[in-house]
Amino acid sequence: MTANHGRPAPGAAHDDTAATTEDTPVRDEAAARGPSQDAARGASAQDDTVAAVVRQWRAVHPDLDTAPMEIIGRINRCAALLQQAEDAPLRRAGLSRAEFDLLGALRRTGHELTPGELARETFSSGAAVTKRLKQLTERGLVERRGDTRDRRVAHVRLTDAGRELVDGILPEQLAYERTVLAGLDGAGRGELAVLLCELLSRLEGRPGALRI
Repeated sequence: MTANHGRPAPGAAHDDTAATTEDTPVRDEAAARGPSQDAARGASAQDDTVAAVVRQWRAVHPDLDTAPMEIIGRINRCAALLQQAEDAPLRRAGLSRAEFDLLGALRRTGHELTPGELARETFSSGAAVTKRLKQLTERGLVERRGDTRDRRVAHVRLTDAGRELVDGILPEQLAYERTVLAGLDGAGRGELAVLLCELLSRLEGRPGALRI
């Protein structure tokens, strides 16, 4: 989900005119919902586990600004719960999340990749990719071939079994994600996607973004 479905696309330049036009339906729909729905959402936000943690920290350190916890804490909590649920079909298939990411990278790119390219696609170290490829090769999910011009280079591709495994697991994960997001209206999902994209761009350190 997941980052697991594909790498984020490079950030595009902002078009202030387009943004103004696209934001209008979001505002209109928010107004149509009325204050009752927004109030209900606000109330529920004060009852989750992160809200309790924030209240405890405020009691211990009333001098600290705990506002970032209300966002980052919820992102971390959502990520943990989502991954726990989405890893269930992987465990049934005898796969780790990292192994599935490798298989997914090969499936979504649609062509052979070198171990170095797989490391970049999955944000992993070369040593970790080598270890995972060995395990996946032994299971018959991927196969390697040497480069005809450079014996030091290997090319990795999915076997039919690997492709069938990915194609069987991915729909199940997407169905779960649709269920999770069903409680948000279209405008809410769109707004959330934009905000998360902006945050991710800053964390990834793209040109002009926040460096960490």
